[in-house]
Amino acid sequence: MRREQTLADRITGSAVWRSVVRHGYPDTQRNQALIIASNVFLHIHPVKIKRYATKVTYTFCLGGLSFFMFLVLTMTGVLLMFYYVPSTDQAYQNMRDIESSVTFGQLMRNMHRWSAQGMVIAVFLHMSRVFFTGSYKPPREFNWVVGVLLLVVTFLLSFTGYLLPWDQLAFWAITVGTEIGGAAPLLGDRVAFLLRGDYQIGQSTLIRFYTLHVIFLPLVAAFLMAVHFWRIRKDGGISGPL
Repeated sequence: MRREQTLADRITGSAVWRSVVRHGYPDTQRNQALIIASNVFLHIHPVKIKRYATKVTYTFCLGGLSFFMFLVLTMTGVLLMFYYVPSTDQAYQNMRDIESSVTFGQLMRNMHRWSAQGMVIAVFLHMSRVFFTGSYKPPREFNWVVGVLLLVVTFLLSFTGYLLPWDQLAFWAITVGTEIGGAAPLLGDRVAFLLRGDYQIGQSTLIRFYTLHVIFLPLVAAFLMAVHFWRIRKDGGISGPL
């Protein structure tokens, strides 16, 4: 009985292991390709790349830098959410407390703020590089559209996060921004009300911008990034030099 039970345990353990790891060690080209093809994270990297794709002076790693800053923003933003309350009565004081009372709080806020500005610059430069090198041409037109949407989402993330400190600079900047939307012909009043959540900037505006900044827009950005990386792989990698 013990031998049969031990044999059954070994068979069960072996079956579980084979269900998780469906290939051998990466000692052959076939196993190396299987490892990449069966891993959702490694699949975005091709098995082989062209020589020009490794030159830093061609891409300047701007796409990778944009994604890295998005990860930094996500991690620091989650940490800041532990101490921030989206309330007009507490938001400003929360930010002051984060800078003065929370351990490494000022570092986290500065990393979040500078990464946000750096991401805007990196995404804009990345789009410029793609345009000037002709990387938007067939068969990459769809991915160019996805990149433009990512640029817009990046601007919206920066804009919605601007109100959260609830200081004078943030208040008047959002006032100008919502009034620009309110100047739209025909639908101006509706656009302004949609942005503010009320007839004037207040608690409804803050909670609306907070929800957009920490939930809706990051999810949209993550989805578009996944599509962007997938299309790069399906389009044969990054385009070559002109």
